[in-house]
Amino acid sequence: MSKTAKIVILFVVVIAIGWGIGKYTSAPSASEEEGTVVSEGSALQGQPDASAEPSPVASVNPDEQDQGTSGNNMGAEGAPAATADPEENDSEDTAPNPTSVVTNKPGTQDSGNNAAELTAAEPESMSVMVNKQYKLPDKYKPSDLVYPNVRFLFSEKIEKRMMRRTAAGALEEMFAGAKKDGIQLAGVSAYRSEKTQTRLFNNYVDRDGEEKARTYSAVPGHSEHQTGLAIDISGSDGKCAAESCFAGTPEADWLASHAAEYGFIIRYPEGKQSITGYKYEPWHVRYVGKEIAASIAEKGITLEEYFDAVPVSN
Repeated sequence: MSKTAKIVILFVVVIAIGWGIGKYTSAPSASEEEGTVVSEGSALQGQPDASAEPSPVASVNPDEQDQGTSGNNMGAEGAPAATADPEENDSEDTAPNPTSVVTNKPGTQDSGNNAAELTAAEPESMSVMVNKQYKLPDKYKPSDLVYPNVRFLFSEKIEKRMMRRTAAGALEEMFAGAKKDGIQLAGVSAYRSEKTQTRLFNNYVDRDGEEKARTYSAVPGHSEHQTGLAIDISGSDGKCAAESCFAGTPEADWLASHAAEYGFIIRYPEGKQSITGYKYEPWHVRYVGKEIAASIAEKGITLEEYFDAVPVSN
C-alpha cells in the first residue's frame, strides 16, 4: 500500500472517532425527555436549598393558638374579650328585675300596679320610701346614728336607742314640746338592724304564722326601723307600749295632733291598712321633714299616697 493511501485511511478513522464521542456527550437528560421543565413561577420554585442555612421558625405557644376563637376567648393584646351575660340575653323577653332601682321623689315611684320588689336608690334620703314593696339595700346601715337625749323605757345604750342625727334632734325637740304640754313620752324602739329584724320576724312567724306576722312586722330589709328614721313611742310609764291599747291615750292623741310640727308622721294611720299593708300603729312615728309631714297631716294621707306609690302586695 502506498504511503498516500495510508494517510487517507488514518484521516477517515480519526474523523469517525471524533463524531462518535460528540454524539455521546450531547445526549439529553431524563427530565428533558419527559418534558419536565423547571420554569419561573412553577410550584417547585422556592423550595429550600438543602445547603442553605435554615431560617428560624417562630414557635407557637399552644395556649395562644386560635386567639379570639379558643376557649379562653381572649381579645386584642391579651385582654379578656367581653362575653355575653346569659341573664342579659333577650332582655325584652325576660321577667322584670325584682330589685329595680327607684328614686324617692313624688311622681317617680311605681304607681302601685307592679308588685315587684324595688330597692330605694337613695336610702340616706330623709324621705326614703320603705314598705312592703320598696326595700333598703342589703345590709344597709345608716352612717350617722346617734343616741338622742330623750327618755327611753330602758337605760342601756343599745342598738334600738339610736336614730339618725337629724331625726334624733327633731325627736328631742318633740319630747321637749310634749313635756311643755304636760305629756311625758318615752322611746320604746328606734333603729333596728337587718339582722335583728330577721330574728324578730322569724319569731313572729313561728308564733303566729307568716300571714298574720306580715300584718304587724316587716320582712327583713323592709323595716322603717332600719332607716334610723322611725321610732315606737309610749307614755313614760310604759303601759300599752307598742300595743293597740295605746290608741286613745293622752300620749297617742298628742302625737297625732303635734308630730307633724316636728317633721314626724304617724306612719300607719287608722283605716289605711289596705294602703300601708300594716294595721293601725299610733305609736310608730317616722321622720320625713317638716314640709312633707305638714302636707301629709293636712291631707290626712299616707306616705304612699303622698308619693303616689301605693303597693298592691300584702
